[in-house]
Amino acid sequence: MVWNDERVEQLKKLWADGLSASQIAAQLGEVTRNAVIGKVHRLGLATRASSNRTNSSRLRMRQAQPRRTVQRQRVANVGNTAFRQMLEADLSPSPMSIIEEIEIPVGERKTLQQLTEGMCRWPIGDPQQADFHFCGRNKVTGLPYCEAHARRAYQPPQPRRRDREVSIPTLPALSTKEPAGT
Repeated sequence: MVWNDERVEQLKKLWADGLSASQIAAQLGEVTRNAVIGKVHRLGLATRASSNRTNSSRLRMRQAQPRRTVQRQRVANVGNTAFRQMLEADLSPSPMSIIEEIEIPVGERKTLQQLTEGMCRWPIGDPQQADFHFCGRNKVTGLPYCEAHARRAYQPPQPRRRDREVSIPTLPALSTKEPAGT
């Protein structure tokens, strides 16, 4: 199908009248809905008269509201406020997360080549920097780290929230006895 001037003018008129691409394709004949859409975009006819339904929603202008800055807090995202106190305890830092890095004196620092079977293999620093080294202290039997680094690497699992003792109000047990007189 070739788009001649007559068909293009007819397309423009039908498009301005608000017909859909499928309806225009049916009226023009020998052309698909996608061909109509493509020609409309190539002609730049994308802006057209719209129906009353879309006009009414577009005419309403949003009122400019001042932007609110939201201070993010970990607890602010908790959905149920009844359990907020319980959940705040979950977000408090554990004592294990406050551990500071052990300072190894320069003379005791070990490179990868200097490590032996009985030495702690805890890496310290950035491997791409010159001061990168390993702990090198005596390791715990069966683990690759010394006692301090083993405590840091192998933290005990925290009890799950559902397993903790929570005082949630419960309904009194319903009696299964039938009412007297039935």
